[in-house]
Amino acid sequence: MAFLKEIKTNDQHIHKLAGIVGSARSILYKKEDLLAYDCDGFTIHKHLPRAVVFPKNTEEVAAVVKYCHENDLPFLARGAGTGLSGGAIPLNNEIIISMVKMKRLLRVDLENRRAVVEPGFVNLKLTNSISERGYYYAPDPSSQYCCTIGGNVAENAGGAHCLKYGVTTNHILGLEVVLPNGEIIEIGKDGVADEPGYDLLGLLTGSEGTLGIVTKITVRILKNPEGKQTVLAYFDNVADGSQAVSDIISSGIVPAALEMMDKTAIEGVEAAAFPVGHPKDIEAVLLIEVDGITAGIDEQIEQILTVCRSRNVREVKVARDEAERGRWWANRKTGFGAMGAISPDYLVQDGVIPRSKLPEVLARINQISEESGLRIANIFHAGDGNLHPLVLFDARVPGETEKALEAGSLCLKVCADVGGTITGEHGVGIEKREEMRFVFTEEEIAAQTDVREVFNPKNLLNAGKLFPSPGRCVEIKKEMKASAAL
Repeated sequence: MAFLKEIKTNDQHIHKLAGIVGSARSILYKKEDLLAYDCDGFTIHKHLPRAVVFPKNTEEVAAVVKYCHENDLPFLARGAGTGLSGGAIPLNNEIIISMVKMKRLLRVDLENRRAVVEPGFVNLKLTNSISERGYYYAPDPSSQYCCTIGGNVAENAGGAHCLKYGVTTNHILGLEVVLPNGEIIEIGKDGVADEPGYDLLGLLTGSEGTLGIVTKITVRILKNPEGKQTVLAYFDNVADGSQAVSDIISSGIVPAALEMMDKTAIEGVEAAAFPVGHPKDIEAVLLIEVDGITAGIDEQIEQILTVCRSRNVREVKVARDEAERGRWWANRKTGFGAMGAISPDYLVQDGVIPRSKLPEVLARINQISEESGLRIANIFHAGDGNLHPLVLFDARVPGETEKALEAGSLCLKVCADVGGTITGEHGVGIEKREEMRFVFTEEEIAAQTDVREVFNPKNLLNAGKLFPSPGRCVEIKKEMKASAAL
């Protein structure tokens, strides 16, 4: 391996890993190269990895993992780095296993409505690859133009259309996984649904890279809906818009998507790349989409228009064509990034609440904003109660980062207090570890970490993520072991 002479470091682990991936260009180890990997979309915390390796196939992933396991080297997998909860941040000087070279669409089976992809395959590329044949992939996170399906599996990503079609776990039929010891297993072989035994697909999807590294994914693809229409509705107060959301669902309509933005969020999206002319003084906008058999769509649209009018809508309109619909959605999907147009920094949260609690929770979030002195924009999947409060702050101002973190935590506490939870699609990562105690007891946390230890007994794979710092759960485990010894 003559290329190893190009590796200019005395770290022998770097040389060994370079040998596994077969090229000096498939490993990064210099500080200036590693800086791009010190965080993901959660930029408040940053830590340098020890190295980044770029395997080309499952066998190389397994060999890298086995080497790390045998040499007690912490490691983690990384996709596009768009995660918003810090799940890919190398807290422990990890070897990062980047999946970006594993980006092929391996197979499309239209007859059985499934496709097989590698983990580095970009979400939107799947729909673009099959749309001309009349099919699409339903999960559509806002970052779908660049996020990878492997990362979506790790975080159980959602998106605007998850109200009707579900999140990533509802579309996963099979996984090839490298376990933390380097063993390769296949779950849901050939995409057969409802295999007997434990639901390992459900367990691994959303496990945030703590149980294994996904190297191949079989997904469900859907036939394009026959018809589709989109409505935009403006409200002079958030309470009316919130009540319209509940009324639409209670009327028996299940929209494909039902999105809401408040005044601060509207200010951001109108100042950014895809303005559509939302009124500057409006308090809330709803973006509602229905799809399905063409014959029933007009009736649903009329019902939606009637509901909006009954809730004091200022203006409500139906997209005239696909181009207008596309502009409305581009405006909404750039919502997070658009906050950069009105604030130097922002922290996005990801709570879930019962729809009926929307007015109460939004009022409480507004109170948190006033008490903290920080603006909070609200962009969310209103139909399924998945809120995204965006706390706007300036990290250059001493103390504002800490204020933002506290405000974000308080928003999640409100969600938990009304019967909701702390994440709907972004994951826990490092951002919400301590907030796990808002929804789980120490005994429940201990039970979950027991599951992790079955897969990841040395805790080398993505350690320090998902669960809170050791507390009473450690004592519980000691008590359980002492009791078992008796």
